[in-house]
Amino acid sequence: MILSETLWKHLAEIDEKCNEMMDRLVRQMAKKEGVTEQLKSDDWLCWLQKMSSIRSRAEEVVLHDLIYSL
Repeated sequence: MILSETLWKHLAEIDEKCNEMMDRLVRQMAKKEGVTEQLKSDDWLCWLQKMSSIRSRAEEVVLHDLIYSL
């Protein structure tokens, strides 16, 4: 891929797919678990813990589905 100069394009496409999937999963998980802006204003520490957990789980899904499966 380096010799055919397609590596950077391929990596950019994968990066875009990963970011889109990550954003979608975080939004879906937060909605499902009731992590809202109201929670953020009422108890920011709880919101932060829940969002950190959601991001970690979403990242694992993205890595498994898009990176490790290649």
